[in-house]
Parts: sequence; C-alpha cells; structure tokens
Amino acid sequence: MEVPKSSVPGPTPAPATIKIDEDSLLRAPDPSSSGNSTAVSALAGGIYHTRSISRASFDRRSVSRISRDRRADHDVEEGDDWRNIDGKKKQIFRGKTLLWLAYQSVGVIYGDIGTSPLYVYSSTFSDTPTYDDLVQTLSVIIWSLTIMVTFKYVFIILHADNEGEGGTFSCYSLLTRFVNITNRDPREEVTVRMERHLSQDLGPPNRLLRVKIEKSKFTHVLLKTIGVLAVSMVMSDGVLTPAQSVLGAVQGLKVVSSSISSATIVGTSCGILILLFAIQPLGTTKLAASFAPIVIIWLGFNGAFGIYNLVKFDWSVLKAFSPYFAIQFFVQNKQDGWRMLGGILLAFTGVEALFADLGAFSMRAIQLSWMCYTYPCLLLAYIGQAAFISVHPDAYTNPFFNSVPPGMLYPSLVVAVLAAIVASQAMITATFQLISQIMKLSYCPQVKVVHTSRVFHGHIYVPFLNWLLMLGSILVTAVYSDTTRLGNAYGVCVMFVTFFDTSMVTLVSLLVWKLSPLLVFLPWLCFASIDGLYLSSALNKVPDGAWFTLTLAGILTSLFLLWRFGKETQWRAEAEDRFRPAHLVQKDEDNKLRLTDRWGGDALSVIRGLGIYFDKTGVLTPAVFTHFVSKFVAVPEIAVFFHLHPVEVPTVPAEQRYSVSRFTAVPGCYRLVIKHGFMDEVISPDLAALIYEQVRKGIIRQAAEKLELVEKTVDHDPDGDHDGDGGGDTEKAAASSGAQPVADATESSSASTGNGNLEKRPLAALPPLELRDSAVAAELARLDRAYAAKIMYIVGKEQMRVRGTSSIGRRVVLSVFLWIRDNTRAKIANLRLAMDRVVEVGFIKEI
Repeated sequence: MEVPKSSVPGPTPAPATIKIDEDSLLRAPDPSSSGNSTAVSALAGGIYHTRSISRASFDRRSVSRISRDRRADHDVEEGDDWRNIDGKKKQIFRGKTLLWLAYQSVGVIYGDIGTSPLYVYSSTFSDTPTYDDLVQTLSVIIWSLTIMVTFKYVFIILHADNEGEGGTFSCYSLLTRFVNITNRDPREEVTVRMERHLSQDLGPPNRLLRVKIEKSKFTHVLLKTIGVLAVSMVMSDGVLTPAQSVLGAVQGLKVVSSSISSATIVGTSCGILILLFAIQPLGTTKLAASFAPIVIIWLGFNGAFGIYNLVKFDWSVLKAFSPYFAIQFFVQNKQDGWRMLGGILLAFTGVEALFADLGAFSMRAIQLSWMCYTYPCLLLAYIGQAAFISVHPDAYTNPFFNSVPPGMLYPSLVVAVLAAIVASQAMITATFQLISQIMKLSYCPQVKVVHTSRVFHGHIYVPFLNWLLMLGSILVTAVYSDTTRLGNAYGVCVMFVTFFDTSMVTLVSLLVWKLSPLLVFLPWLCFASIDGLYLSSALNKVPDGAWFTLTLAGILTSLFLLWRFGKETQWRAEAEDRFRPAHLVQKDEDNKLRLTDRWGGDALSVIRGLGIYFDKTGVLTPAVFTHFVSKFVAVPEIAVFFHLHPVEVPTVPAEQRYSVSRFTAVPGCYRLVIKHGFMDEVISPDLAALIYEQVRKGIIRQAAEKLELVEKTVDHDPDGDHDGDGGGDTEKAAASSGAQPVADATESSSASTGNGNLEKRPLAALPPLELRDSAVAAELARLDRAYAAKIMYIVGKEQMRVRGTSSIGRRVVLSVFLWIRDNTRAKIANLRLAMDRVVEVGFIKEI
C-alpha cells in the first residue's frame, strides 16, 4: 500500500513503503478536523502514527522533579523507550483450535515413533523367542513407553518450555533467564525478560546450587556444551531418519516382489527424498494436515490388528502389564537382556522430536494426541504382535506384515509405505525448530527463517537447512543402501538426548520451578537410571555404525561452539565503541560542538544534510557514528540512528511500530527504531522519506506530551501555590520542553471571563503546536532544512583481524570464525538503497 507524500521542503523522493497486515492498519484521524498534533497525514510509507498520547517514557512525577533531573544529567536519551516491549510469549490454544493442532501433531510428531512396530521385535530377537522371553520383552516395551514417553516427556518435560519452545536447548535458554550463566548479544540483552528469583525466594539447597553454578566457569561451559550437543545430535538424526524411513519403506515392496534390485531401491528412495524435501516450503500446517490422515490410518491399522490378534490368538500376553515380568527380563537374561535393550529402545525413538517439536504445536495438543490416540494404538500394536508371535514364533522376523489379518496385506502395505515415508517429518520439523533456537543465542550464523503461518507462530521453514538435510540424506542412502546397516547407527543419539533432557529439566525444576531437592531426587534417579541403562546398551552399536551420527554431531557441536566463541570475542571488541554520545561529543563555551579530550578535542564542522546511521544494536552510540565523527571530525546537521528490531509476532500494529528518541548531548541527534513482525516486509525505495516523516511526527508528539504535562501541573494548582521553588522549576521545565512559560501558555489557551476566572478554549481552536511553540518550530525547521539539502545513508563496514599476540590455537579458531562470518554476512547491495546516497565507513577491529 502506498500513500502519496505530503508537501514538504526538499526534493520529492519515491514514496517509501511498508507492506503490513492490512487488517491491522489503523486509520489516521482526519487531518482537517483540528490542529491537534496527533492528527497528521501520512507523509510516506502508508503507516499512520495514530496512537493516543503515550507517557511510557515520562514518569508521572512533578515537573519540578523532571527539571532537577535534567539539570543533573545533560546526556540523556529522551522520548519513546522502544525496549519497553514484550518479548516472545507462549501461545495458548483452546477449543477447536487446540483440537486442530492436536490433529496436525499426529501427522508430524508421531510418524517416527509410530512406525516402530515394523521392526522392534525383529531388532530385539536374534533367534526364535520362547513364550517367557516374549512376555518379558513385551513388558519392557510397555513400561518403557509408559515411563520414558508418557511419564517423563508428556507429563513432566513438556512443562519445561521456554515461552512455548521445546528441546534441550530451550531448557538451557530457560535457565539463562533465571541463572547468570551466559553473555548475551547486545541486540537481545535489552529486550530479554530476565526472571532470576530473589535469593530469599529459594530454599537453602536451591540457593546454594545456583551460587555454585553461577561461580563455576566449568559449569557454564558444560551446560552450554550439553545444550548445543543435544541440538547437533537431533540434527544428525535429522540426516539419518529420512534415509532410514524412506529406504525401509521402499524395501518393504520386496514383500510383493523379491526380484527388485538394490539399485532400484536406492534410486527410488533418493527420488522420494528429493520430493519430500521439495514440499517443505509448503509449511508445517499444510504438511501436517496432509500427513495426519496417513499416520492416523496407520496407527488405526496397528490398533485394530492388535485387537484382532489378541482376541484370535493369545490374550494371556496381557499379563505383561505387570512390572514383575519386566524385572524378570533382566534377572533371567542378565547381560544378554542388557544387549537386547538396543533393539527395544527403537520402540520410542522419535521421543526427542516430541519435545523438540513443542514450538510448532503446544503442550496440550501433544498431550491430547498422545494420550487419546497414539499411546493406546501403539500398546495394542505391540500386544497384538506378541499374541501372534506366541502362536507363530518364527513370525518375529517381520512382525507387522506376518500378523496382518487375512485380506489386509496389500492395504496395510500401501499405508505402511506412506507412513514410513512421512515418518521423517518429525525430525525435519525438529531441526527447523532447533536451528531457529540456537540462532537466537548466536550459536550459528544467521540464515533465513520463513514463518509459514500467521496463526501458529512456531510453524517455520529454514530453506538452507532443508536443502542441506536433503543432500545429507541422499548421500547416506547411497552409501549405506541398506536399512540393516543404517539401523546400527540408530538409537545412540536418541538416548544421549533423553539423558540430557533429564539433566536439564532437573535443573529447571530446582532453579526455575523452585521445587525441593527431596521432591526432585527420586524421579531424577529413576529416569536417569533408565536413560543410563539404555544408553550403555546403545553404545554397543558405535563400532557397527553409530560412530557416524556421533562423529557428525561432534563436528556440528564444534562449529556451533566455535561460532559462539567468535561472537563473544566480537562483542567484547565492539563494546569499546559503544557509549553515550557525551563521551564522544561535547559543547564548548561558545556552544559549539567539539570532540571530547579523549578523542583529541577538535572542533566539529557541521555537514549540511540528513545523515542516517545504520544501528545494529539500538542502544548507546552506533560504532559507525563513532568512527565517522572521530575520523572526519564532522557531524551532519541532523543525525538519525536507525535500528530495525524484529518482534516475534506476525505483524506489529501501526501504533507500536515506531519509536523516536533524541539525544540531549548532541543537538539534532535522534534514534528511530522500527519494530517489525515476521510477516512484515519492509520495502524502502526511499527509506529517508519514511525516517524523516517519523522523526518529525515524534518531535511534535513528544513536545505535545510535555506541554500537556505542564498544563496538568498548572490545573492541579491554579492559584500558583508551590512548595519551595516549584514555580520556578515549572517554568524551567516548560522552557526545556520547548513550550512557552506556564503563564503565557495558560493565557494563550484561555479567555478571561467577567468574574476574573479563566475559561479554557476548545482544543480545536488552538493553532498547531509548531506555530505556537518557537522551540519546536526551530527544531522542525532544522530537520526540514537538512532533509531538503542532502540525504546520506551511512553504513559501517567492520573488518576484523586476529590480534598478532594471540596464541596459535586462538588464532586458528578465530580465523575460521572470521572466514565463516565474511561469507555469511549480508551485503550492502541487499539493502536496496539508493547507492548514490550511501557512505560506507570502514574500520578495523582486532580480536
């Protein structure tokens, strides 16, 4: 949408445009209705600043208090506080929306864990099982699903979300908000909501634990490494799972024709993988809605076949619900039983995706879909297969297809193939969620993240990662070419992640939920023991193929930690250039600007025009401004620090989009922050017009707010009785705000009546503020003059090099970081600015 630019001094640029949600666009008041400063027409961009007068940046204190504070500190940033905004908030869904989300979750989350009945028994037994072995194994499967998935994940771990996001790394992110264990990106530290509990609110053991963790650098590194390693392991499974599930589905066609060659199977699998990843841009909502019927029918087949086999063959296997038989499994089988756990754990592979995909759905939706449908169907599937195998022991080699009721082989084969193909969606979606999380804490270079839904904010698609996963999956399929070899690589990363989840959620329960260690210890011991038991068994697969996923996870972890180390080093170097403007510029006795003594003390020349400095943090002074002023010994007539701040909502309402503030230490120096949602697309054929308009509006609006505050002070004390020197302070405050002295302002807006009282004029009778306030008029005239004279987009080009005195190891690590940074940073040409107006200021920082 475009709105013509109003008549203003200076050249007529092409209109700047911001494309936003049309339904959320608020209409501006009719400009012809009055001279009210809030009723201004849109100059450029089609975004109207129509909010009612806000006092977010002005305390409701007396004017004399404001005046005293200003006399005490001449280096302040006054105006809108853009940092006073809400961060990411967890979405809560109810009613039909919750049911729809639960339906979608079946199609995405349970494809992996839902296809496990195809191979659990065949992976567990290496020989024909006895009846006792079968019942004991079934008991371990039942209780593993119940304890590991239902009790641990569905009832406990899903509660440990970080504003709706799940996964091990989200637990770490949650801890960083309650415990001081990490440094933050300057762009995020001003907006993140820290919620560290007061010491007196924690029990003595919890408080002692927090102190120990905060003081231990080793613990900081350990927790950071665990969080990143868990992400890397899920991503490793994200490469392996599509290859395993699709290859297994295509190999299932051998049930129909055993003559299908290995090359045909591999080629078909690669073709299906390309198609699977090619449809990912459709978004989670469409994919989940399309895949859900397949998974629902598949799970329904498993549940129905289970009931059929249980009734027809051997219902006595139901005694496996007794934990006695699970205990007997370990008592009788001893070390062999421990080794068999490597096959049994396949019954709940994919449970890590259940937590990682939490951000795409919600806790209630996952709980609903698991407890009401998936869990019962899986229990019936394993029980029914056991009932069939108890009568036909040799059927364990292909438990699902051998136990299919008569006449259902081909329908079940079709559904099984489709279910196996979509099974990988759980891990694909999980990797999208996790890469988005680690980018927020600067553990990964910024890549494009596409939000695919306005309703469900967690539905995202990451193009670069999608194609990377596709290449990895195709390569693995071509190299391994067989599910048996791939299966040996499966399961180890799952158990590591579940163990990490147990540890992280335990810390969350103590430091965030403030639970007593006595209440936490026994559940932790139970879950950690089971995790350790399965993990130790899965490690037997390392020589047979699990080394691949562990190696890949190790490489990814090293890259993520290397990037984070480099970013922290960069932040420390850049902090040297961030300070208040008064540390750089000051006024001399003649009221002329000059550099401070630290920067040489030279007098500054003034460049005619509007200088727009691109500010990547939105706090203090941008580094590009510091280097421009110190090297050129000059300042523009008007300087605007321009910062784009992303907000995790689809679109930002027009009345909250712009924040304007001014720096009192440097005349004509402002900051403009534009907040935008993930569905907002900022299009700026002439960004300067938009910036000029919003700064102009901000000056008028804030002056009106201050004048209103002054007039309210007078209204509260019409006789002029002030304690002490309050009256003098009131006049000074009015003058400092650009308003007329109180008496004059009152007279200009009032009329004398016969009895000597003052009667207020209607607001519409007042002239515009810029006509009745000389200070505001002068400030606006200066802005108009600068905009008409020249426009400069001043962009910093920061080059970094490793300090020569650094150790060899540090130099190697930082050199790799700088190489990745130089090849992933955005180019200036992508800004879509008028290149003839761009001034690029280069500077070098040593790290």
